[in-house]
Amino acid sequence: MRIAVVGGGISGLVAAYRLRTLLGAGADIVVIDRADRVGGILHTGELAGEPLDLGAEAFVGRRHEVPELLREVGLEQQLVVPAGRRPLVWSGGVAHLLPERTLMGIPSTAESMRGLVDHDTLARIAAEPHRPLAWYPDADIDVYSLVADRFGAQVAERSVDPLLGGVYAGSSRSIGVRAALPTLAAALDDGAPSLTHAVAAAMPPPTNAPVFGGIRDGYRVLLHALAERSGARVLTATSATRLARATRGWVVDPVGVVDAVILATPAPITARLLRPIAPAAASAAAGIELSSSVVVALSLPRDTALPENSGILVATGERLRAKAFTLSSRKWPHLAARETALVRVSFGKFGDSAPLSWSDEELIAAATEDLATVTGVPIGPLEAVVQRWPGGLAQYAPGHPDRIAEIESAIADLDNLAIAGAYLHGVGVPACVASGDRAAHHIAARYASLH
Repeated sequence: MRIAVVGGGISGLVAAYRLRTLLGAGADIVVIDRADRVGGILHTGELAGEPLDLGAEAFVGRRHEVPELLREVGLEQQLVVPAGRRPLVWSGGVAHLLPERTLMGIPSTAESMRGLVDHDTLARIAAEPHRPLAWYPDADIDVYSLVADRFGAQVAERSVDPLLGGVYAGSSRSIGVRAALPTLAAALDDGAPSLTHAVAAAMPPPTNAPVFGGIRDGYRVLLHALAERSGARVLTATSATRLARATRGWVVDPVGVVDAVILATPAPITARLLRPIAPAAASAAAGIELSSSVVVALSLPRDTALPENSGILVATGERLRAKAFTLSSRKWPHLAARETALVRVSFGKFGDSAPLSWSDEELIAAATEDLATVTGVPIGPLEAVVQRWPGGLAQYAPGHPDRIAEIESAIADLDNLAIAGAYLHGVGVPACVASGDRAAHHIAARYASLH
């Protein structure tokens, strides 16, 4: 069986690896990617002579996919967890501890917001359970509209936006409730009488387990292991220009005729390839917008007096160019042991592509100046690396789950074709791993049914 996996990000590499485990040594698997390397938005660069992730640097630790995959490919010893320090949020020109016991920044109590929002907003949060709630099951709205109406704009802009900006490079105005907060939507659908009650019902149970996990030597070790163990031919700097039906299977230019294909590509590329064969799916995929961002990684003198926190998120409306600061040497014990202090500064949200056009020098200057503002200490970088991510993250707008259901329904009858990627059922690394694994099982099951 000959299979083409279009897209060499984490979803595509997991798909190729899983196909090998399911189909054995006889399968001919080829992975193609338009970039000059595999990994997509997972990229381990080098700073101060040692590896550092310049894309995603962590994964949700409460999900099982990444730890299980690391164990499966013999990399269990690479799993690391953060030091457990709390992040800060920069709001009103002051650093506050990020509120605890929230659901993506939506509070479960008024008290958790004390100091971050004004007294009128605190009173509004406290009184919210007594206000009538109009919620229509199966409807979807943006997160801002829900939170600002029930708790006030300050909660959305100072608590919710900083977290959504980190996950989606978007904001509460661009992200839908159902896609970003499915447990909250389910609680509202089930008749929660208020947003306060819905948050309480949707909150995960308390646990001492780490919220996040990471990989000691960067995601590159996992990407390399997946590519090697897949036994696939990996063709980089190679774009798929056409997908068409063949007498038996598919034609993927420039690969040629294959028995099956997995499209592990961003939504716009998936839309272009599907348009001739599944126009309804292509139309739905084309409606998914992307957000761009930039990461500036700084190596600082080891004795730089950084706060004893994991990072600093920036509220909406602040006079800063950066949207977040990851204090990597404070967040990760294995990075704290290095000879220099490491900080990642993030720029760019949905609708703001300006940072992509700035020069490296301008970005580094903005990163150091903004970091000095939020920390209150002089910043003199020893070294800096700039990584741009044009169109790096899909925006899960209101109606996103319905859009994905439409895509999946429209391709359900296309034999030996599957899709995977961060635009489907979650942008995080665990969701992408699950996506690639699901696509591989789909193709293997169709193959088994014919033999």
